[in-house]
Amino acid sequence: MYNELIDKLEKEHTLSKKEYLTLINNREKCQEYLTQRAFAVRNKVFGNKVYIRGLIEVSNYCKNDCYYCGIRRSNKNIQRYRLSADEILSCCDEGYKLGFRTFVLQGGEDNYYTDDFLYELIKDIKRRYPECAVTLSLGERSYNSYKALKEAGADRYLLRHETANFEHYSRLHPKEMDFFNRLACIENLKALGYQVGVGFMVGSPYQTEEDLADEMLFLMQVKPHMVGIGPFISHKDTPFCDFESGRAELTTFMLSLIRLTLPNVLLPATTALGTIDMDGREKGILAGANVLMPNLSPSFAKKNYLLYDNKICTGDEAAMCIECLKQRIKKTGCEITVSRGDYKNEL
Repeated sequence: MYNELIDKLEKEHTLSKKEYLTLINNREKCQEYLTQRAFAVRNKVFGNKVYIRGLIEVSNYCKNDCYYCGIRRSNKNIQRYRLSADEILSCCDEGYKLGFRTFVLQGGEDNYYTDDFLYELIKDIKRRYPECAVTLSLGERSYNSYKALKEAGADRYLLRHETANFEHYSRLHPKEMDFFNRLACIENLKALGYQVGVGFMVGSPYQTEEDLADEMLFLMQVKPHMVGIGPFISHKDTPFCDFESGRAELTTFMLSLIRLTLPNVLLPATTALGTIDMDGREKGILAGANVLMPNLSPSFAKKNYLLYDNKICTGDEAAMCIECLKQRIKKTGCEITVSRGDYKNEL
């Protein structure tokens, strides 16, 4: 029965909520077959190639106060920093030499990074490396802001929605954060022609299996180009410090469901997955993921950009990190490639 549902999903790329829920609730009985099918579909679309993105954590200042996040504005135990334009460009220079052809500028919602600042920064990156993609992950901004950054040359934007359920969203965030504004931002990004990424936490506080089934329906509706998911991991300086973290097996199961639902999607095996399980990123690749995001940030930034506790690779040099990943990914039968790794419109 479960394998038949998986075959149906692979063929039709859609299931009902009840069917998704059946698979999620019985994942131990069908995870092996689902993983095999997701790996095969990923290889059909992308071959055995794994794309790398150079992650640059530009700032751990944030105006928001999300209950799960270590860089929330109420955390007084964090050493705050923000990178200058020259520091960010230096990270790009190092990354380019190491073979990165996508740079991801990620940070808290920090008003220091105005549209004018980012416009000039993106233009500089594109002037230096016109063949490289620039991805932004800087939170909620206005339509005009997104438009200006697109005109500067930004290619992609990651804006994780965290949960597709309004009630659940309200339990993860303070009242001033608006679930519907988050969804409107995603629609604005799509309308402006970005390659758009969304994403959610697996095993976050108060999440149910029904919520996870709803996530699949949400992804079918939005049809994003990228989906970033990872296990919830608690942080000691947040209101959710005592909640149990999410699990690797459920995260990889959801990765496989996403791969069969959205065969062309760019799907990272996240640092959070590698943090919760020492072989987590390899398991993610075997479950259908095809993106890794090694960290190009300066060491002081890596150590202080802690969304959750026990984050891996906070001290590694970028060159050491990428060499380690190459060897680990080889064991999965895949290989890291030097490429922008754009979304594929056709199967």
